[in-house]
Amino acid sequence: MKKIIFIITTILSMAAITANAAPVPYECVPVGTDEAAVIITENLISGILDSVLKGEGYGTASARANNAIRKAVIAGETNGYGYGILSTISQNSIRVMRDIYLRPEKYEQIENELRVLLADIITDAQNGKDFNTALDEAHTKIYQTANPNYDPAVDKVGDFCYWNLPAVDSAYYSVAKRLLIGVSAEN
Repeated sequence: MKKIIFIITTILSMAAITANAAPVPYECVPVGTDEAAVIITENLISGILDSVLKGEGYGTASARANNAIRKAVIAGETNGYGYGILSTISQNSIRVMRDIYLRPEKYEQIENELRVLLADIITDAQNGKDFNTALDEAHTKIYQTANPNYDPAVDKVGDFCYWNLPAVDSAYYSVAKRLLIGVSAEN
């Protein structure tokens, strides 16, 4: 009961604080992460994300976010969530938002390309396909645009450090995940 009260209090106070602040983009959240961890991270770094959207560099924003998260974890203000997950959410968010700030036209182009390339997967996700399966299929299609011979049964076996993945702009993964999150029945 105490945990539920803390979460409700945290959510209400964060809603008041972050009403006009930049939210954590859900494509930056690791799959399977609790909503409470996202809200706590957002509360800690939303002002920093605003600064990134106005041009603050990655290094400065990253350092400020890490400092805020470290202090909150040490002070016991993160409802038991550790530095590892909160920092991962924040660093992913800062990196993607900084990239969007620097290349907005590229993100628009990628979104237009992926809406066509992934149309069948997006439709399947709308119809209830498992999110992780849809995301894996989207990644395969993206890899195949860079290397038509890419075959996950051959190129994605064994320890991940030995996978033979084609080089692809990371923006494709972020946009694909956002598109699937937006239509998935599970998310």
